Order: sequence, then structure tokens, then C-alpha cells
Amino acid sequence: MTLNAQDWLGKISALPTARRVRIMNVCGGHERSITMAGLRSALPRNIELIPGPGCPVCVCPEEDVYLAIQLALHADVILVAFGDMLRVPVNVPKSEPRSLEQAKAAGADIRPVASPQEAVRIAIENPGRQVVFFVAGFETTTAPVASMLLQGIPENLLLLLSCRLTWPAVAMLLDSGKPGFDALIAPGHVATVMGPEEWAFVAEQHAIPAAVAGFTTVSLLAAIYSVLRQMLEAECFLDNCYPEVVRPGGNATAQSQLGLAMQVSDAKWRGIGIIPASGYSLNARFAAHDARRKFTGYETEGRKRVGEMPPGCDCARVVLGKIYPDECKLFGTACTPRTPVGPCMVSDEGACRIWRAGGVKSTTAIE
Repeated sequence: MTLNAQDWLGKISALPTARRVRIMNVCGGHERSITMAGLRSALPRNIELIPGPGCPVCVCPEEDVYLAIQLALHADVILVAFGDMLRVPVNVPKSEPRSLEQAKAAGADIRPVASPQEAVRIAIENPGRQVVFFVAGFETTTAPVASMLLQGIPENLLLLLSCRLTWPAVAMLLDSGKPGFDALIAPGHVATVMGPEEWAFVAEQHAIPAAVAGFTTVSLLAAIYSVLRQMLEAECFLDNCYPEVVRPGGNATAQSQLGLAMQVSDAKWRGIGIIPASGYSLNARFAAHDARRKFTGYETEGRKRVGEMPPGCDCARVVLGKIYPDECKLFGTACTPRTPVGPCMVSDEGACRIWRAGGVKSTTAIE
């Protein structure tokens, strides 16, 4: 028998979970589905759904965005990037372009793309110019970029890579001793590529219930029910509530291509700091396509000290699940989707933008 959303809500409500239970959903896509379906208001009041570090635009280092802006303005390149990245603000005086969008308005040749193939096409169509592809994303974005590299790309196409792995941020929270959540909903799209086993450490090493979920209301409610059952029965394991797509071992081809084109390295997350083995960089065989090697005069130590969240912006704590989006004092006033101050209000996967669009208001502080 296939259960629908109403069935799962009934099963969840029937569970004897009297105490407060905090469930973190890692993925920005999950947060969007949860918010747009109104799940928070449909679930029992003691169950809190906490948005986590699942927005690559939100954690992209400020100095990487700044570097992309400077290259576009001063290096005579065509700068291409996924659309959300064009509106991410950096910390510079208001008299200077504070985003790629503003740099484009100032005359820079900046073009949004929806796929790596578009970046290749632009490079082929402009053989006399250098094209810099500014890439921010998690594993599901990085794998197609790796495939693009292995298929062969034009000599004039360079990559400014700012890609991250998802699980190390959760591991950092758990290792801190104060994770702020009692159970975890793991991202189904990442597990599809990398395999669900990547998330087994949550249950095995930290005795925290975990379940992989897809993006439908039914899959999310099944995952919520699973982690609540695990908690009540004191039996923690990783449950796969997205079996139609997520298979043991993940996508071996995608993983192989990532290994051939990329290497895992320590990486900075905006407002959070360096998380060990949490980023991707190009393998040595693709060094000729590394924009950081080509343009060395634009990254300075001074910029690295600047590269945090804007003053008053609490995006870092939102990303880590330490506060709800509307607990930031700038939320909905100085910071809106039309006039974003921090990156979480920019992306469709940013919790602040999702909450603002969905009219969500928290009723309980996390800390």
C-alpha cells in the first residue's frame, strides 16, 4: 500500500513524541519543499524543522565572489556563472560594484549560464577571448563540471572553482558537541551521486537518527517519521526514504569523473571558516584551466580578512542551524530578496529567501 501525505501526517501525529524534537534538513531544496508545502504548520508543534548548510551560494567565500568581480571588470574576460551568483553581495564601499550584477551594469561582460555546456559554447563562439566560468556548487553541480573537463574543453575556457562537499559541514557541527539538532534529513540528490553511505557516520558515530529524503512531501514526511521512530525505539541507523533514485554506492561513473578531474582539499565557507577536506580543486592535469593560476594579482591577504558576512548579517548562523532566518535583525527589513544584504537572501536554496517568500515565522528560538 502506498501512503500519501495525509497518511504520513497521521502516522507522525500518532507517535508518542511529547518532547521537543529538532530535525535538521541539510538541503536547500528540502527547505523549499518543506516551506512551500506548509509542513511546519501541519506537523505537531513539538517537531521543529531546522534549515541547515545546504546552499552553495550562501557559503561561497566572499573573496571568491570579489575575485570574480575584479576579473570581469579589469581582466578583459567574459565571466560566466550560474544565475544566483550574480546577485551575491561582497563587502566593499557602496561606490564600488558590490555584486556581479552591478559589475555587469558597470560594463563588464558577465553572462548567466544554466549548465557547463553553455560555458563551453560561449568559449567556442569567442575564440579570441578568455572565458572564466565561476562555479559554486555542491557535489551534484561539481560532477557535471568534472565530466565537462574530461570530455575536453576549449583552451580559452578557465575555471574559477568554488565547489564544496556537503557532509563535512554536518560533521563539523556534530564534532563541536553542540550540533543543535536531534535528527538529520540527508540530501537525496547528493546521495544519488555520492551514495547514501556517506551519511552513515551520523548514526554510527554520533547515535543520531538519519534518513535520506527526496523532494516530494511524501518522501520528506516518510523521512521525518523514520527519524522519529528511530528516536523512540533508541535504534539509530541511516534510512533510505528515496529508494527510487538513491541506490547503494551512488553513481560510480560520476564519482570516477570527480576523482579524475578534481581533488578534495581544505576549503573556506563564508562566515564559518575553513572546514578540512570540504572543497574541490582542479587536479594538476587541468592546471592550465585554473583561473586562480592564470590571474594571480587579484587575490590579496587583505581581501581574505574582509571576506566575511556583511555587518549585522547573521547568514552564517542561519546556515549552521543556530538561528532561524527571521531571528536575524536584518531579515525582511534591510535585507529582502530585492535588496539582499547577505547571501542567504539571494539564492532559491537560501533559507532566508525561502522563508521570506513563504511568509514563514519561527515560534521557538533554536538556542
